[in-house]
Amino acid sequence: MIEFKRRRGESFESFLRRFRKTLLRSKKINEVRRRKFLAAPRSKSKQKEYTLTSMKMREKREYLRKIGKLKEEAGNKWQGR
Repeated sequence: MIEFKRRRGESFESFLRRFRKTLLRSKKINEVRRRKFLAAPRSKSKQKEYTLTSMKMREKREYLRKIGKLKEEAGNKWQGR
């Protein structure tokens, strides 16, 4: 852990600048930003449940498409916007 103290006669702005530079050099900010969106790994049972649900929904969607109750999607949904 890094400890910061203002030096004698140091302005707050220079202290803040020194603090930020030290944090950037220590790469703590980058590590926190990287971990911010890191998802925890799923347990095997949760992953299996998710996979089975996805497969069932895919099969249902394919069935509805085959019988004509679901419109056929044309290509990539992000193209043409």
